[in-house]
Order: sequence, then C-alpha cells, then structure tokens
Amino acid sequence: MSAGDFKMNCGDVGPLLVFLACDEVTAEERAAIEAHLAGCGDCRELLSDEGQFQESVSVIPQAADELDRSGTLLAQCRSELAESLDEIAVPAERERWQPFGLVRRWMALRPGWSAAGLLAAGAILGVQLLQWLPTSGSGIKGVAMNVSAAPRVSDDQLTRMAVYGINFAPSADAAPGTLQVQLRAEQPVTLSGSLDDADVRRVLTYVVRNSERFDAGVRLDCLDALKSRIRDVEIRSALLDAARHDQNPAVRMKALEALRDVVGERDVRDALLESLNRDSNPGVRVEAVNLLVRSLELESLPAMPEIPEGPDSDMPMIAPNAPAVALTGADPSVRRVVRALEELQHSDPNRYVRLRSAAALRQIGPPDVQ
Repeated sequence: MSAGDFKMNCGDVGPLLVFLACDEVTAEERAAIEAHLAGCGDCRELLSDEGQFQESVSVIPQAADELDRSGTLLAQCRSELAESLDEIAVPAERERWQPFGLVRRWMALRPGWSAAGLLAAGAILGVQLLQWLPTSGSGIKGVAMNVSAAPRVSDDQLTRMAVYGINFAPSADAAPGTLQVQLRAEQPVTLSGSLDDADVRRVLTYVVRNSERFDAGVRLDCLDALKSRIRDVEIRSALLDAARHDQNPAVRMKALEALRDVVGERDVRDALLESLNRDSNPGVRVEAVNLLVRSLELESLPAMPEIPEGPDSDMPMIAPNAPAVALTGADPSVRRVVRALEELQHSDPNRYVRLRSAAALRQIGPPDVQ
C-alpha cells in the first residue's frame, strides 16, 4: 500500500494514530497516514494528544521495569508466544494407528476397571503357570529337594558346594542315628541318612578337611556327628587333619576330644605330640597333655583314673595312690611323650601348661622325674 494508491479518511487514520505514536506501523502505512495528516487538522491534533499521553506514561515507573530490569521475562514471553503461533500455523499431523491404542485409551478413561482386569489376568496366568511347571522337564533351578535315596556327590560338586545346616537325630535303639545334611550348590540338596551312607561320610569329612571354605559352627557339627565312628580309618584321618590344620582353636580342641577313645593308636599319639610342639593355643596344648596321659594310662596295668584338677589351685592335683607307668622296655613313642612333657614343663610360654606338664610327669614319669 502507498500514499498514491490509497487515500485514507479520518475514520481510517484514527485507530492507527496510537500505533504511529508508538512507531508500530509499516513504511507504507506511515506514508499514507502522513499524507492524510498534511490536510487534516483534527487528526494532527489527535496525534499530538496521543504523543503527549505517551510521554506522560513513559515518565511513570512501570512495574515491569522493577520486576524484569534485564528484559529476560519479556524475551521469554515473546519466545513462547512465537512458538505457540508457529504451532497454530502448522496443521496437526494425522495420528498414526498404534497397536493397542484403543486399549490404552480405555484404560486411561477407566483406571479402576483397568486395575481389576490386570489383577484378574495376573491371577489366571499365575495359576496356569503353577500347573504347568511340575509337568515341564526342565524344573526350576534353585529349589531344594529332599532326596530319599541319596545321590552320588561328585568331587566337582564337593568343590563348589556350601554346607549350611547339619541336623542329627539320635536313634532310640541300637540303630545308628539319622543325619540330615543341607547342601547349597547349583541345586540345593538335603542328604538324609546315617554315617553308613557313603555320601554322608564324604560330605562331612570334606567339610572337616576344608576349614577355609566352611563356617566354624558347621565344622563343629560335623565333628559331633563323626565322633561316634572314630575307629573308621577315613573318619579318623579327617579328624587328625582338623586337629593339625584347622584355623579355629575350638575346632582343633573338639577334634582332639573326639579322638579320646583311640589315643592309644600310633597316628593319634603323633598328632597329639605335634599339637604339644606346634599349636599356638594353650587350651589345645593342655588337651593334648590330658590325652597323652590317658594314652599311657591305657597301656599301664592297672588302668589309672584320669587326673582331676584342683578346684581352688592353679596346680593340677595328682591322684595320691596312682601307680606310675613303667617305662622299662617301653615303646619309643612313650619316651617321646616324656621328653615332650619335660620340654613343655620348662619352656612353654603359658604358666598353666607348664604346671599341667609337670603334674603329668609326676604321674607317668620314671622315679627320677617324680
């Protein structure tokens, strides 16, 4: 539009005077308005009044100037307005069909019915799954099984298993008691049976021999279960290993106590002497002294009662009429016991062990020791 193309009248110019005063008109509109103002005094007067009004308003402090001095809010509003106008100008794309779109809309409009339907579907699927699982050939990995006929436990399974429970049910008659050993491996298994079962014995002796892999409480339970068959060579060998090498002194002492009925055997006596010389725990060394004295008492005739300890004294009591063990022509291992006790009497760092060794020497030693 130009001043020559279109001639404006007062009705056309009046609404535009406000925009002209604010400099919000295009160049063509400005030219047409100025052409009209050149010949119209009333419109010039209106423009003058509008200019004075704009000047008066500009003098008054504006709230926007106080709240948004940097102009950030104004710029953000303009940006959002421009984005909204652009969205309105662009025609909306036709919504594509998506699977289960109707189901999603229905669930959004009816959340209560949707929740009830999902619960019902979950219950039905759960029941069907439980009915299907027992018939499937694969089974579920990790579910414990009670094995009535104990399966063979391979060496590979022993190296990867964890024993987390041992229950011992003694029998009321002369029959052997029942053991229940709970194993945790790829598939938890519960072995039930007596010590006559080869797998039960293998598991218990494996736990006793491998102290670094199993809890001390489990190892103590295994020793309790095995001590009734101490005359079995395999079981006795496992207990001797525990007495020599177990990391826990309570387990080592328990293993020595379990060997009480076979202290006369050569391998047991050697293990006791080794405990005297090498074990760092004084309680284990005292137990070894007691068992060595018992082993010599069993070889002497008549058998002597076990040495009691004084209730109010650190010095162990000696039976006053107990006959000494005759060492004439004795087995060399007996002399080894005496020599070990003599060395212990003088050099052991624990006072009670020294006193106990001296008492044992007076009990079993030759006349020159007494």
